[in-house]
Amino acid sequence: MHFESDFENDFEAGSWDAAEKKAAKAFDLYEEGQTSEALELIDQAIEIDPTNSRWRFNKALTLDVMNCFEQAIEEYQAALENSSEDVEILNCLAIDYTRIGCYDLAVSTFEQIENIRPDFEPAYCNRIITYTEMDNYEMAEQMFYQAQQLNENCPLCFYNIGNSFFIQGLYEKAIWCWEKTASLEPSHPQIHYRIAQGYWAITDNDKAFSHFIEELRINPGDVDVIFDFGIFLLHCGNIESATEKFRRIIETYPDFAPALHYMGEIELSRQNTDKAQQLFERALGLDDELPGPKFRLAQIAIEAGENEKAFDLLTKELQQELPEAEIATAIGIMMFGLGEFEYAMHSFLKASELGSTDAINYIFMAKVLTLHGEKNDAQQFLEYAMELCPGDAEIAKKVAMIYADMQKPEIAINAVSFVKNDFSVFAFRKKIQMKLAFKKTIGVITTISHFGQSRK
Repeated sequence: MHFESDFENDFEAGSWDAAEKKAAKAFDLYEEGQTSEALELIDQAIEIDPTNSRWRFNKALTLDVMNCFEQAIEEYQAALENSSEDVEILNCLAIDYTRIGCYDLAVSTFEQIENIRPDFEPAYCNRIITYTEMDNYEMAEQMFYQAQQLNENCPLCFYNIGNSFFIQGLYEKAIWCWEKTASLEPSHPQIHYRIAQGYWAITDNDKAFSHFIEELRINPGDVDVIFDFGIFLLHCGNIESATEKFRRIIETYPDFAPALHYMGEIELSRQNTDKAQQLFERALGLDDELPGPKFRLAQIAIEAGENEKAFDLLTKELQQELPEAEIATAIGIMMFGLGEFEYAMHSFLKASELGSTDAINYIFMAKVLTLHGEKNDAQQFLEYAMELCPGDAEIAKKVAMIYADMQKPEIAINAVSFVKNDFSVFAFRKKIQMKLAFKKTIGVITTISHFGQSRK
């Protein structure tokens, strides 16, 4: 009996030693980026001792690197069973709650850290991200200032609050914060990329270009940066350089659907429709939910007279989350051209929800309502279109034409009354005035005729 007990103790000690070695090796593999191998070894260690909080924590970190956030959360929770006040574990758990959109749990976990260790700065720094994603920008800024009281030179704090400012459209503030991060931590991941985005947003293209170049000098293989740089170059009209960036991505990652889509855009701009179509179809085959290819293929189908195909593609595009109001408006105009007025109205309303300030969107809404006989509602949208573009002759002409179709010639003439030295407007106004005069003449003739009849 005594021998068996000694044997069990020796075996247990050997097992613990083996588990420690596996856990240590797993950590080395994690540091080297070999996450799958690290996960396998750390699982073997945990199997020997499921209550080891440190190993559970390391497993969760490995799962985070693999973007397996929900599984990581389970491991953090398991680690906390034996280390309930470990602020490092709690902090990582709160970050993962933010990543999966469980913001209330994230906030309560950060507050739990605050109660345990009020001076733990990461609990405020990381909460900037949580509140930003909750659109609670005031609290995000409050967390920044609380973090500053504990560490006034935290580069991540400036980075996070810069992201918050950028989302709010406060681009110059965002740039200042990101440049502060760069000065405090020159090697901060993608910091020059962020600064480039900030300068791009305020159309300071020279500075944006230089920061894109600097980011790629530091990290030449970052696909996200290369891709966005390509889009930036397209916006600047540098099509050849943009093409080179997208080709570079496709050579390394042939299945990178967004780059294929933009190559299609470039070929379409060069009027190489067949080649563009092939690229759009290839992108769509790789990612059926990618915004853009279905819209472009629908345009090509309409030009080819394939209206049913176009309608099918556009309805599928509408079922997805549209990235920009302009795309929703464009889909609406195409649906209107196909005679699909309900779908057109749905698209225009979607554009309005996305914050459209394009008068054309509201002009087409008025057109649809006019076709349905809802003239009063149509007039409201026409008035709004004129408010969006005061003094715009082209918008005024379009509005006036709809008023004319609505049999409201006086309002039509008034809509273009401010336009001077435009022959087309002059001709339109004369045409409406003649119609109005004719209408009044008919009214007089009818009145005289009725008067004469009443005398009989």
